[in-house]
Amino acid sequence: MRAVGKKRKFKFPWRTLISLATFALVGLVIYENWDGFVETFNNLNQANIFVILLLVPEQIFMYYACGQIFFSYIEAKFKKTFSRKEKLRISTELNFVNRAVPAGGVGGLAYLTYRLKQFDISAGQSSFLYIFRYAITTLVNYLQALIAILVLVVLGGVPDEAVFIIPVSLLMNLGVFAILALIIYVASSVKRIDFFGETVMKLVNLAVKTVTFGHKKRAVSKEKLHEYLLSIHDCVVIVKKDRKSLLRPTLWGVIYSFCEIGVYWIVACAMGRPEILPVIMVGEAIGSVFDGIVPYGPYELGMAGVMGLLLGGTEEAVAISVIVVVMARALSLIFTIATGYIPYNQVIRGKNHDAK
Repeated sequence: MRAVGKKRKFKFPWRTLISLATFALVGLVIYENWDGFVETFNNLNQANIFVILLLVPEQIFMYYACGQIFFSYIEAKFKKTFSRKEKLRISTELNFVNRAVPAGGVGGLAYLTYRLKQFDISAGQSSFLYIFRYAITTLVNYLQALIAILVLVVLGGVPDEAVFIIPVSLLMNLGVFAILALIIYVASSVKRIDFFGETVMKLVNLAVKTVTFGHKKRAVSKEKLHEYLLSIHDCVVIVKKDRKSLLRPTLWGVIYSFCEIGVYWIVACAMGRPEILPVIMVGEAIGSVFDGIVPYGPYELGMAGVMGLLLGGTEEAVAISVIVVVMARALSLIFTIATGYIPYNQVIRGKNHDAK
């Protein structure tokens, strides 16, 4: 009698589905930015190609600097070790998720949590690092904006119709600081965390129950959420006791923020307009408020508008602002997809060998 083999347990192909979904989303991003790509290639004949090529090492170093905000802290506090290749690879993957996949900062946070979990870094610790990265880059952009505004005022480079941009820029960034201060306030107390967690859990479960017409009554586990929030609390407590541990991550955050501005400035230099650096700094400061909240790209339209107004609001001023922003966006996006899609897809398909 022939032996009956064991039935193979069905395994849901979530990795394949995520990979296919990513491919579709990247295709959507390329489609939505196609006009920008065409415009960029049309303007390349007016640009200094040798200056444009500086974007390659600049982008690679920017990825590395972003990763070092996380890794310099992890290596110091959790005694983990990463090779430079691992750091650059994970940073490139994270940059790909943040910039080429239209999911805003939520996608980046989810991916960082998933990626660092392989190195025994908890979701709460990953979230703390991600929030810290957003906080430090916002702070640096705020200081950059102050410097740039001071330069523009001294040089008399702020048109009357664009004066309102100065208080708007400062207030928007101050609003972000207020939100970050609230997060730190809540995360500093176990009681406040419990109250916050209970409130969030009720709201999320109510929303899920409403959307599913009562078929699913709970989407968030109280125990899991409490564990997650306590992990963030522990990180905040550790940092308050050892503020020096944030020194190196902060320095890398400063470098990363300047690299972000450098992308636009390199394009401006290639187009023969290096003098608009202060205007780029103010525009980037306003754009950075939305970075991590909305999908990468929409805030840049506002950045181009701000730059156009600060340059005088003329047709020529708006044109050069749009060209610089669109070219920087398009070239950065092309490089991001070219360097990040394959390593990201390998991780999603379970083919990476970074985890220790």
